[in-house]
Amino acid sequence: MPQLPQIQPGSGTPIYRQLYTQMKQFIESGQWKAGERLPATRELAGTLGLNRATVSAAYGLLEAEGLIKGHVGRGSFVSVEEVRGRGVNWTSLLGDRPVSPAPAPVPSGAISFSASRPSTRLFPIEDLRASCREVLEGPQAAAILQLGSPGGYEPLRRYLLEASHREGVLGPEDELMVTSGCQQALDLLARVLLRPGEPVAIEDPVYPGLKNLFLEIGAEVTGVPMTAAGIDLDELQRALDRRRPKLVVVTSNFQNPTGATLSLGAREVLLRATRDAGAVLVENDIYGGLRYQGQPLPAVKQVDGSAPTVLLRSFSKISFPGLRVGWVIGPRPLIGRMLGAKQLSDLHTDHLSQAVLLRFAESGRLEAHRGRMLEAGAERLRAVLEGCERWMPRGAEFTRPEGGMNVWVRLPDPLDASELLGRVQRENVTYLPGRYFAVSRPATGALRLSFAGLEPEEIAQGVRVLGSVCSAEMERLNPPGGLEPAPAIV
Repeated sequence: MPQLPQIQPGSGTPIYRQLYTQMKQFIESGQWKAGERLPATRELAGTLGLNRATVSAAYGLLEAEGLIKGHVGRGSFVSVEEVRGRGVNWTSLLGDRPVSPAPAPVPSGAISFSASRPSTRLFPIEDLRASCREVLEGPQAAAILQLGSPGGYEPLRRYLLEASHREGVLGPEDELMVTSGCQQALDLLARVLLRPGEPVAIEDPVYPGLKNLFLEIGAEVTGVPMTAAGIDLDELQRALDRRRPKLVVVTSNFQNPTGATLSLGAREVLLRATRDAGAVLVENDIYGGLRYQGQPLPAVKQVDGSAPTVLLRSFSKISFPGLRVGWVIGPRPLIGRMLGAKQLSDLHTDHLSQAVLLRFAESGRLEAHRGRMLEAGAERLRAVLEGCERWMPRGAEFTRPEGGMNVWVRLPDPLDASELLGRVQRENVTYLPGRYFAVSRPATGALRLSFAGLEPEEIAQGVRVLGSVCSAEMERLNPPGGLEPAPAIV
């Protein structure tokens, strides 16, 4: 049984009545499920330290009410008929889901560092409208609006296949399918590769959508710590040796939430380690197109095209997140299974969105928009780093990414990012504390600053407010001292 009655000898209520009342509540609430076997009277009496006759009396009352049914030689069971007659107990049916707490709503008008998304002010709406008109006025409009392949709008799929081949990320045994963003690709991978209880290794900290997905299916999740240079490869090797994860999910460029990027050498080590362990390596490269400075690095899949690496990419961060168009490249048998799972889920992807994005790309509008995004992103990244250097209190550390949308800040001890959030929000600024991203290691002193959706002036003001609140708290907790520029995590 998932829960046993709790006896209170001095309550004045006969013990058999206490047993009966609590067990009746367990059955009616769904904690004891229909058809579930109850402990034998002798066993339960021994567990609770009671006389067997006391337990038998409680069972007799339950059976008289039809809540349980005894079977000679087999024991007593929760009555299926009685539970069925009481309707659906949704709390029991849905169970307890071990997911992260939802962030509080962003106050109206606040400077919000909470959302890792592009600025709507940069969306080229007129260019998008032109692309929509050209698609809807074209000869394929009716066909696009019909049900199509679960693998994606075929012209877009061919476009992505050709681009992937030129880049060198499409191996001879690989296939490509279009998905509703990278999140759907991760969900499909989990469906076809993992079963409850099977181990998976992910970055720690990591964005909640990834962690919660694996927790939801009941996978055994191992968090591998992050460093300023990406996933800790020594810790990953230990996890591979000890836990034998079936799946390893890594963000190669500008990881969310830390902004860290794996070096070329680290990518090579990562490939060898996962291949030697027989684990499936999933490279989540959703931010790779947002490099503002430095030299681009080859995708992990590009480093060794013969390795069975799965590559995830998306248009979401570089164009319009609301259109939900991503793609996955992987070994043909795997993609075949994912196509089957996808068809069971949504029949096919939204071909209209895909056709519009294809037109947006082929017309040259996407590349022009990307140029503006990179220029704006560089300006915003510079604003947040300069703000951190100027305003963060002594002892704070922060990452220095060369792209992406996020900077990870570690406040000096004993500051707690969750406790400080309310005070910062009263100054009309908000962020996400590190606890939202933690997998198995506490991140009480950490927070994520997502800068891409804000104007540089808003970023400067927001970081100044955050730094002022943190500094005031440090002065309250410690003797006053001068502020010094915060060291960067390099």
